[in-house]
Amino acid sequence: MRVSPTEAASYAGSGVAMASSLTLTDVGVIVGIGTAVLTFSLNAYFMWRKDQREQRESDARLHELEEHGG
Repeated sequence: MRVSPTEAASYAGSGVAMASSLTLTDVGVIVGIGTAVLTFSLNAYFMWRKDQREQRESDARLHELEEHGG
């Protein structure tokens, strides 16, 4: 699917018009929301990794106790 130069210019013009209509407050809200979503995502990912690591450690300790205790 090819985009004609006129169509590309139209999309670019509408993007510039929309971006230039944003106030500093709007930009701050958008950046704040983006930062919050990124922070939540990274925190969820690293907590998942921590949970996986702790589960492996727990399984290894239980296995060791079963070998020596039973």
